[in-house]
Amino acid sequence: MAKKIVKKQTNEDIIKDNAKKFLIFLKNLFFAFLAAMTIKIFFIETSRVPTPSMEETILVGDFLFVNKIIYGISTPRNIPFTNVRLPYYQFPSFSEPDRYDIVVFEYPGSKDELLPEAVDNYVKRCIGLPGDTVKIVDRVVYVNGEEAYRPPAMQYKRQKSYPAGFPNGRIFPKGAQWNEDNFGSLYIPKKGDTIYVSPQNIAQWRTIIDREYGKRVVTIAGDKIKIDGEIVDFYVLKDDYYFMLGDNRDDSLDSRYWGFVPRRNIMGEALMIYWSWNPNVSISNIFKLLSTVRLERIAKLVH
Repeated sequence: MAKKIVKKQTNEDIIKDNAKKFLIFLKNLFFAFLAAMTIKIFFIETSRVPTPSMEETILVGDFLFVNKIIYGISTPRNIPFTNVRLPYYQFPSFSEPDRYDIVVFEYPGSKDELLPEAVDNYVKRCIGLPGDTVKIVDRVVYVNGEEAYRPPAMQYKRQKSYPAGFPNGRIFPKGAQWNEDNFGSLYIPKKGDTIYVSPQNIAQWRTIIDREYGKRVVTIAGDKIKIDGEIVDFYVLKDDYYFMLGDNRDDSLDSRYWGFVPRRNIMGEALMIYWSWNPNVSISNIFKLLSTVRLERIAKLVH
């Protein structure tokens, strides 16, 4: 019976074999990263909650899965982890944002800002749909004349509301004699609405029109309004708009302050909390941080 000849590996063979295994590992790691980024960009976004505007519904330190498919997936809006914006395309949606959905959207900017410097995603509750009229009377929200749904975890930090007749200069729209507790009534515009403009009301619509053009186009020439150099007395809106509120009403920077959210800015619906811990503990103290994990919130659906 012939003896089986076993070739002894040289050091050079071992080095080549290890290098080959390492290259395979890097290849697999690359494709895993590519798959993860594809899922994140197009289907399921992850979002960390940095502010208390939705407490107690969502807590600071919660990490969310966001369903990006339902409202229409889009190509990347910015280079990941940067504020560099990209031209993007949004695919048709399976459903439109509904009243009282908790939605994730790109912050449109302050009421007079064309575009914010930073790309920030906000999480709020959708209170008003395109074509609705919203009014707040002594903190009670009315939509189209009917009292709006009160989320179970909705809260106020102040004991008393600010009375009507004491305007807050931060409130939207510019020049409105309202405050955060007595607000409106305010009509939420929809795509195709004809807005008649004049020097008296252009302050309310200037930023919306400029944003639809993507540049500053509205000017006042005496008693005339110009849009992109042309004298006009009306403008037809190109997008639908939404009104957002935080459940933590006294600690929420929302549509009462910066205005409407255009449909194109809405990215997805908050789906589930996949992780939660106390954000006040430094990440450098990892063992103490892990001891603050809120197990009862993990896998909790958001509604």
